[in-house]
Amino acid sequence: MADTTTLLHSSPASRVSPLSHAADRLAAATRASGGAVRLAELPFLAQLNVRLDAKGAAADAIGLALGVPLPLAPNTVVRAGELVALWLGPDEWLLVGPPGSERDLEGRIREAAGDEPVSVIDVSAQRTTLLVTGPRARDLLAHGCALDLHPRAFGPGHCAQTTLGRTQVVLVARDEPRAGFWVLVRSSFAGYLTDWLLDAATEYVG
Repeated sequence: MADTTTLLHSSPASRVSPLSHAADRLAAATRASGGAVRLAELPFLAQLNVRLDAKGAAADAIGLALGVPLPLAPNTVVRAGELVALWLGPDEWLLVGPPGSERDLEGRIREAAGDEPVSVIDVSAQRTTLLVTGPRARDLLAHGCALDLHPRAFGPGHCAQTTLGRTQVVLVARDEPRAGFWVLVRSSFAGYLTDWLLDAATEYVG
């Protein structure tokens, strides 16, 4: 049996992303839509689940150490450079960073927390990320998501744990209107969700 630690921390260059087999199909759908939608995988993003007391000293200390404050408003996102913090619950956040940054981020969090109770779990291997952009991105996602995705209700800087095409995802409205969405999906469901998105995107093929 493979060493789990090795699987989690092997370099991106030596790993195969959950949707590597679908890259050509995603690119083809993007071209066929004439720019109406753009679909792509963002593989190997660092993802750390962090749990702590939002009112405790550790929350501010970790925010300072990372250069990005942990958002306190429900279903909101804070970004600083390449690091993004997502609110998942009153005492739970997901930190998303560039590939390969997991260990550095975890070390900085634990050092900043000191003796304060904090849970930090590297969940990078659990999910991959789909990028959905383009003028019809909201319409595409609305085919399979019960959320109100109108910009007034779910505009840039918002996130939610929801379902898309009957698949549990974390949906993120990126912080520029034209930047579209991140769809964070468990690796084991990524292929199914990609098939669903490609099928739904046929509506926008010219």
